[in-house]
Amino acid sequence: MVKIRLTRKGSKKQPFYRIVAIDSRKRRDGVFLENIGTYNPLTDPSEIKIDTERAKYWLGCGAQPSSTVKKLLKITGI
Repeated sequence: MVKIRLTRKGSKKQPFYRIVAIDSRKRRDGVFLENIGTYNPLTDPSEIKIDTERAKYWLGCGAQPSSTVKKLLKITGI
């Protein structure tokens, strides 16, 4: 099953996240299928960039978003 979830990037105490489509059996920062967007919680306001066409494609294919990604998708209007 494919999930849409966050992978952590950035250095210690400076988190930066990628929003990716990944096989649910893979580890958090493992090999992903496709990079859909980014999320930077450190800026004020938080910076969210999502490729809407690809996100809709993966949701249409049955990918399940994590709870955090679901909130980010609602904020961006997808």
